[in-house]
Amino acid sequence: MPSSSSKKSSATWQSRLEDACREFQISAPKYQLVSDRRGGRTAWSSQVTIYNQTHAARFWYDGKNLHNAREDAAEVAWNWLTTPSSSPSTSNTASW
Repeated sequence: MPSSSSKKSSATWQSRLEDACREFQISAPKYQLVSDRRGGRTAWSSQVTIYNQTHAARFWYDGKNLHNAREDAAEVAWNWLTTPSSSPSTSNTASW
């Protein structure tokens, strides 16, 4: 039977981000695809907004790899959200 840590490592970045948003009790992530016409082709990337912060994917992808663009943006946002100095639970909102 797989351990919980191996389940977590096989989860997608999108599902990890959704889980983290639930844990921090913030709204679910909202994804947006963006495109850039490059010569005869179109490159695609993604942005995800969580906690009023927009995080862009690091790379541009071919149209058949849109899932990878969302995964890339989700990874960037997950890293931001789970870093103690930037997570909502440690921000100044506690004083509101």
